[in-house]
Amino acid sequence: MFGQISTDIPGRLDRLPWARWHWMVLLGLGTVWILDGIEVTIVGVIGPRITEPGSGLGLTESQVGIAAGIYIAGACAGALLFAHLTDRFGRTRIFLVTLALYLAATLATAFSHHAWDFYLCRFFTGMGIGGEYAAVNSAIDELIPSRVRGRVDLAVNGSFWLGTVLGALIAIPVLNMSMLPTDLGWRLLFGLGALFGSVILLVRRLAPPPESPRWLLIHGRVREAEETIDHIEATVREQAGRSLDPPRARIRITPRRYTPLTEVAATLMRRYPRRTAVGLLLFVGQAFLYNSIFFTYALVLSTFFTVLDDDTPWYLIPIAIGNFLGPVLLGRFFDSVGRRPMIAGTYGTSGVLLLGTAALFQADLLSPETLTICWMAVFFFASAGASAAYLTVSEIFPMETRPVVISFFYALGTGLGGIVGPVLFGHLVESHSVGNVVVGYLIGAVLMIAAGLVQWFMGVEAARRSLEDVAEPLGAEGPRTV
Repeated sequence: MFGQISTDIPGRLDRLPWARWHWMVLLGLGTVWILDGIEVTIVGVIGPRITEPGSGLGLTESQVGIAAGIYIAGACAGALLFAHLTDRFGRTRIFLVTLALYLAATLATAFSHHAWDFYLCRFFTGMGIGGEYAAVNSAIDELIPSRVRGRVDLAVNGSFWLGTVLGALIAIPVLNMSMLPTDLGWRLLFGLGALFGSVILLVRRLAPPPESPRWLLIHGRVREAEETIDHIEATVREQAGRSLDPPRARIRITPRRYTPLTEVAATLMRRYPRRTAVGLLLFVGQAFLYNSIFFTYALVLSTFFTVLDDDTPWYLIPIAIGNFLGPVLLGRFFDSVGRRPMIAGTYGTSGVLLLGTAALFQADLLSPETLTICWMAVFFFASAGASAAYLTVSEIFPMETRPVVISFFYALGTGLGGIVGPVLFGHLVESHSVGNVVVGYLIGAVLMIAAGLVQWFMGVEAARRSLEDVAEPLGAEGPRTV
């Protein structure tokens, strides 16, 4: 049993000037989003190819949607499992396990010959990526100074779309049947994805990120926490070339070995029910929108516009660029203007633009090029909002629950929106009915607008505030002293 302690470690982390050390943390941890972007793009662009008789799989359009849903199901399961392990054993121990699982499953996918083994490999690939989400997001948010947490988190999450650009560029020559056979190109793509993951694994081995001092603190490892923050401060002080400001606050907490899931549930449902509702709607809305449209866009192009399979990556690259620019260009406003208006605004704007896109698609007024332009506009705003959803659920709940809460919202929200969405859209596209696909677009628009409205009326303002100010730790005792 631990006794009560007084600490200034959160304040010491928040007042650090930005230094090369922070960039190294982002390099070692944030690159996992690029990896996920590559994975999603690979499955998106190979959708039409693996439905062909000579592909070695011969899936139907609906089975492609099912495979996407299974990948998301694996990610949800991995997020829940590894979040619990992260809380028990720390962030850094889980990083290598989840990445190794991803590498093994991705490489195995390249050797799939039947729907069932393709599904199985996609499930375990998703588990590895899902496990990374909880550990990486909680670690980054706990190490980044509060004054820039919004823009940094959005940029990191937005780097997913750098992965999609990379995946699409790789896919262009690999899927060219004049260069590689039909049954070999898509397999090579998964092998290249595993190769990129190996590079990230090497980076983490050569420059391992530190364990979060906040995690060490709440688990009673006070001396390790002090040694870690001392080392971080010495490194930042040397890199910044100046002395550090004194920390502004102390907090009294009672450490614990772990937080029972029953207490996490009570925190969500009893202590913060409004915050729970906001987080859930944000995740459901963005998960349905992204996993529905992006996983099946190649099928839409080939089905309704007869775009050749080899050409589909060219249409995904502009959309990915729009998705990347949204968080990067709008990110600073999430710190200056505030979380509540910016999240509400980006969700609502993307929903309205999606309604317009659906109307133009229904009226047969779009070409592949103009539809792509519409998606660039929709996702410019949606991407900033979706990136902020991960930031939001990391900020607005107590630090003892952070990785488990992130995984809960990811699993539940993505399970509801991300599994149902691709499977539904796969069937809608397979019907070859424009009206059916438009219905899917309308559902996505309504979910995004509804999430934006809920954020506006019920959202918590966390901009430039310490994590412990936004949500007092469960083990906090006594008033904060300044």
